[in-house]
Amino acid sequence: MTRSTLDTAALAHDLRLAVMRFSRRLRNQRVDTSVTLTHLAALSTLRRHGAMSPGELAAHERVQPPSMTRVVVALEGMGLVTRSPHPTDGRQVVIELTAAAEDLLAEEARAREAWLSGQLQRLTPEQRATLREAAEIMEELAGG
Repeated sequence: MTRSTLDTAALAHDLRLAVMRFSRRLRNQRVDTSVTLTHLAALSTLRRHGAMSPGELAAHERVQPPSMTRVVVALEGMGLVTRSPHPTDGRQVVIELTAAAEDLLAEEARAREAWLSGQLQRLTPEQRATLREAAEIMEELAGG
């Protein structure tokens, strides 16, 4: 192995661990712990992609339809989603966010961003600039 390959492998290892730890800390900045991370993921998908059938939601979340059915039932019970008849397929329903879900997602984002802003304030201007560049690079990596 070349020195460059070893350096790249070490960077990949260190970056993977740092991203995992950072993600865990960010996830812990929760507003409502009665809503699971799985629930939040489904709600976020509905916000990003709009109303859809439970099967489509399951595909987006890469879970089996029966698992998503349980999630949808729980979310409906919490008043976070509604079901309505599918416009073209009478066998299907369409799942849609409620205003309460929109509010919850906004609160969750605010809590995480407030925590992160506080953490960033502890850094030097140079460190924040480095992170700004790193965020762009990570976006590029995530897109590829």
